[in-house]
Amino acid sequence: MNIAFFLTPKSEIVWVENTFTVRQTMEKMEHHRYSAIPILNKTGKYIGTITEGDLLWYFKNGLEITFKDTSKISINTVKRYKDNKPISINSQIEDIISLAILQGFIPVVDDQNIFIGIIKRSTIIKYFMDRQAKVSIK
Repeated sequence: MNIAFFLTPKSEIVWVENTFTVRQTMEKMEHHRYSAIPILNKTGKYIGTITEGDLLWYFKNGLEITFKDTSKISINTVKRYKDNKPISINSQIEDIISLAILQGFIPVVDDQNIFIGIIKRSTIIKYFMDRQAKVSIK
């Protein structure tokens, strides 16, 4: 089975550009109530994943940073603990299972590493639960 079946397209998800400030990123995450979102560059390539934890550690380790300062600080200066590993749109379902165990979402890129969307762990679980229910009914 092709993973495109599980894809939530870029147009339907929240992401930030790597030129955003810390404040812009925090506001976007707060507004949408997400704890992790993809970071893209200006050409749409996947750069990594920023998390609430990354931001918290940044503030903890940043000397004398105020909330007002966050509108002047680039998101690029925040050290990311662990980026969600992307996969190609040409991958198969077997390729995403191990990633779904470790990541809440899996970034999906095309052949030029252009970000095209994500696969949510919840979508994968729901698919297998529905499939199991159909097998149980038979």
